[in-house]
Amino acid sequence: MNKKIETKEIVISGLLLALGILLPMFFHMFGMTGPIALPMHIPVLIGGFLLPPQLALLLGIITPLASGILTGMPVMFPMAVIMAFELGLYGFTASLATRKFNLPVIPALIISMVVGRIAAGLTVAILVQVFGVKMNPVMFVTGAVVTGLPGIIIQLIFIPSLIYAINRFIKKSSINA
Repeated sequence: MNKKIETKEIVISGLLLALGILLPMFFHMFGMTGPIALPMHIPVLIGGFLLPPQLALLLGIITPLASGILTGMPVMFPMAVIMAFELGLYGFTASLATRKFNLPVIPALIISMVVGRIAAGLTVAILVQVFGVKMNPVMFVTGAVVTGLPGIIIQLIFIPSLIYAINRFIKKSSINA
């Protein structure tokens, strides 16, 4: 992980961060709520497949916090904090799974979703113990999965297709260069 961060990776991170803030606003304009469609998750998961692990982790941490500060969505405490851990591990795990372990996109995506949800549950458990937050970690994760099922299905269909198209475009561009 001592690899120097490239300019294009910083640009991709910035674009995905902006998308992570704007996409939920767009969904809310049309009456689709974040917990159902999970629009903030999409750019972070995409970042996991396009960025090195440390940048994907940062993208996942910063996106919900920046969105919470700029738009009020999600509410900073406890949701943005929980989502920072969840999305941070989404990005990190997806990147590590594909770059270090050479997993195909769909298994890497599923693993990152599971790891992120576990992180969310553990974060809730810590917030309950440290701050007395009135949440049940198991119920939180179960509720998030059940409520977010439409968004999870969208992610499982949309993200692999998009990553495949991006990789194909990159491969084609490097051949023609």
